[in-house]
Amino acid sequence: MKGSGGTAGGTEQFIIGACMAGAAVYFFFDSVRMLTGGAGLVSGMLGGGRGTGFWATSSMGIVFVPFGIGVFSLFVDASRKWAWWLTWIGLAILAIEMLSRIQFFMNMKTSHFILMLVLFLFGCALMFSSYRDRNQKPPAQRDAVP
Repeated sequence: MKGSGGTAGGTEQFIIGACMAGAAVYFFFDSVRMLTGGAGLVSGMLGGGRGTGFWATSSMGIVFVPFGIGVFSLFVDASRKWAWWLTWIGLAILAIEMLSRIQFFMNMKTSHFILMLVLFLFGCALMFSSYRDRNQKPPAQRDAVP
């Protein structure tokens, strides 16, 4: 029977390693909180941060302007290349703005984090070592002259 990676054996070892790595990833994501809000990348630069500066803003409305102009121009004449570019650039700005507002917080002890890291690394090591052929002799025995 062929095992993981087409080698002989190692299937059980791969499954155990995948379960260990999967459990570590689950425990990690279970410990991370995600919050949104505050100033994003684009509105933070325009507004000087969290509601300070000359253009003080805490809204994202300004980042809709390029997208809105692009969509309006496409309704007028869809053959305009600059309107397509402006629409796609506006969508990219919106995506960057939304992603830059996400904040991640880890709420765990350092010892728990280290245990999760060891569990993940050990599981990955088991998965990768399961690809090694079990019937192959070690290099020292292969090169020895009888």
